[in-house]
Amino acid sequence: MTWLGVWLVGVGLADLVRAGRRPAVARWAVPSGVAAIVLLGAGSQLLGVGDAVALVGAVLSLVLWVRWSQRALAIGSGHVRSLAALAGGAGWLLALSGWASPAGGLLGSWLGWADLPSFGQAVDPGYVLLVGGLLVANLATGNVVVRLVLVSVGALRPLGRARTAAMAMPEPAMQLRGGRLLGPMERVVILGLGLAGQLTAAALVIAAKGLIRFPELQSKRSERESLDGVGIDEVTEYFLVGSFVSWLIALGSLFLAH
Repeated sequence: MTWLGVWLVGVGLADLVRAGRRPAVARWAVPSGVAAIVLLGAGSQLLGVGDAVALVGAVLSLVLWVRWSQRALAIGSGHVRSLAALAGGAGWLLALSGWASPAGGLLGSWLGWADLPSFGQAVDPGYVLLVGGLLVANLATGNVVVRLVLVSVGALRPLGRARTAAMAMPEPAMQLRGGRLLGPMERVVILGLGLAGQLTAAALVIAAKGLIRFPELQSKRSERESLDGVGIDEVTEYFLVGSFVSWLIALGSLFLAH
């Protein structure tokens, strides 16, 4: 699972770089992600033949994920191909996990020197990489996955048409603000509580989101009309689909971490 953690750090960093949607910054998404994968792999002394094969697959899947997902979000098609690139990269690295060299090198030396909290167990560099990669991916990549699904089902518009259409017909996201910020926070909290063994508390976080949003949704439903051009059905679909995809990402991350 060591290479999976390294790859997740690279993918998450690439998605963080392009999150601002500024062309001058977004063009560095792929180079920054690839650099993170190479540097982390070398710093963890993952230098065997199996590691080289894993590296090629990790870099290729990252490049395809960034390019295809960016295009899918812009034009509104190609979502399956984009998600397949992401899932294919994860599957490739999981399949080759037995070929990975034991993580160590500079990372192992630093972990031994830093004396980080380890819950009574020895700090495993591979596990640290995996948890770190899952955290970074939940912060950034999770938002991209959620938006891909929302665009694919029509709950959000493609980025290429969103600005021109916003004046004529606002999106459901404009009625339920804060999703791009609350989603990553929610996923990280669920992952952190799950890793700490507090699954009940993680479930309460999920329930709390529904309770917080319910009065807002109910107020729109009581009007029995669309609000600002967006009906209650569209807003509810946006909330439910986005929330469930976000929760699945967090729970899948928790499964991998265990």
